[in-house]
Amino acid sequence: MKYKSGFVALVGRPNVGKSTLLNKILGQKIVITSDKPQTTRKRIKGVYTCEEGQIVFVDTPGVHKPKYKLGEYLLDEAKLAVPDADVLLFLVDGTEVAGSGDNWIVKNLFEVDTPIIMVVNKIDRIKTIEERERIIATYRELFKDKAVTTVKISAKTGRNIDTLIKNILKKLPKGPQYYPDDHVTDQNVRAIAEEIIREKILMCTHEEIPHSVAVVIEKYEDKPDIARISASIYVEQDSQKGIIIGNKGQMLKKIGTDARVEIEKDLTEKKVFLELFVKVKKDWRKNEASLKQFGYTSD
Repeated sequence: MKYKSGFVALVGRPNVGKSTLLNKILGQKIVITSDKPQTTRKRIKGVYTCEEGQIVFVDTPGVHKPKYKLGEYLLDEAKLAVPDADVLLFLVDGTEVAGSGDNWIVKNLFEVDTPIIMVVNKIDRIKTIEERERIIATYRELFKDKAVTTVKISAKTGRNIDTLIKNILKKLPKGPQYYPDDHVTDQNVRAIAEEIIREKILMCTHEEIPHSVAVVIEKYEDKPDIARISASIYVEQDSQKGIIIGNKGQMLKKIGTDARVEIEKDLTEKKVFLELFVKVKKDWRKNEASLKQFGYTSD
């Protein structure tokens, strides 16, 4: 039996379920998720290994029209994942007909010879087969005469994930095992901790706050019985700082508690002391130097 391996880029509009799908495939959470656009801000690798081969998934930020320097960086992250991929997964929302964003992705990112699998997500939310097929047809029209494999899934429930994996392996080239069997992500502990804290902010806040937040681990001290973490939460305005801190510090306390519990459970498996500070860096999303400081640089 030929061992298959290669890189698979997950590309699609915001909120179509790319990160949820990757977490479901790997059987553990390596990418944060929320109902807010631009939750994923960096290319993140997730490694799936089985007897038939190894799939290195590259999760990318949702493709959207950029409004700030940060948005331009997010779009670059998606663009950079495409040329190096052996297979492209075009993830779409099966509850909505194809829109201008989907059309832009096909015309600007998928004009390549790389095999494409169109992954229709959220099929568990469609009431009739007729409705489902009508919606899928609008996405197939985007490719015109180009042959594209279609797989219908539910990233939330795991429906047809096994079918998707089989289709990916069929299209991957013969190759070596790039990572050890127990390797699941390229993210280190500090990076994952930053994302967990940011996820809790996304869950606790609304309006412009989620988009205006960056998290930086300033200090990570790992001892046998405890991990001591000091992190800064950056926002763009003094008013946003007040919202993050909350009345008598209650919002910041909730964010810290929720983040600490998840870091202890899923990351360190030991007691965590988490200290959070809220700082203002005015209009950081528009500033190149600030983006680099927060790690938003495309390699």
